[in-house]
Amino acid sequence: MNLPNKITITRIILSVIILLLLLIPWSSLGFLWPEYLIGNVTVNLKYVIVGVLFLIASLSDFLDGYIARKYNLVTDFGKVADAIADKILVNGLLIILAYERIISIVIPVVIITRDIVVDSCKMISGNKGKVVAASLLGKLKTICMMCGLTLILFYNLPFELVSLPIADLFLIAATVLSVISGCQYYYNSREFLFPKENKVTKK
Repeated sequence: MNLPNKITITRIILSVIILLLLLIPWSSLGFLWPEYLIGNVTVNLKYVIVGVLFLIASLSDFLDGYIARKYNLVTDFGKVADAIADKILVNGLLIILAYERIISIVIPVVIITRDIVVDSCKMISGNKGKVVAASLLGKLKTICMMCGLTLILFYNLPFELVSLPIADLFLIAATVLSVISGCQYYYNSREFLFPKENKVTKK
């Protein structure tokens, strides 16, 4: 197993740890996470730890892709594992944050629906031996999503101290960009989704 794939597997493990930290009913087990007051913001240590792990996992996403492309280490396993890692990390976290009413339920619904559409387009295009390249808007969406979720887990600090909803703005931007990039991907894949039938010309 090459280095990029090892990094991807590590990201999957980190993603599972993150979800477990958020899903385990700690209070029912008799454990209360310490809380700290920063300005007028009460910070729970659990979310800070999750935020640090999420930041590491997010950076590893860029790292494994960079190494794989630079040293020509791209593999089919890496492509599949990378997609699985991203879905577990981002979509799982979005669902939990929406369930806890930290973010709007609209965000995970839009993001996950977009992912289903794009993945379906990729699958159909791939079956026909065609690859539709990721767009710049899709990459910007990913950056905005990672920044927004990181800030959410860190209680939007330090911006929360001056009442600037930067985390929410990043997530809104990511949601809008996901819709636009999804439509763009669908448009670029349309010739593979709806191929024109060959017409027989009569002489």
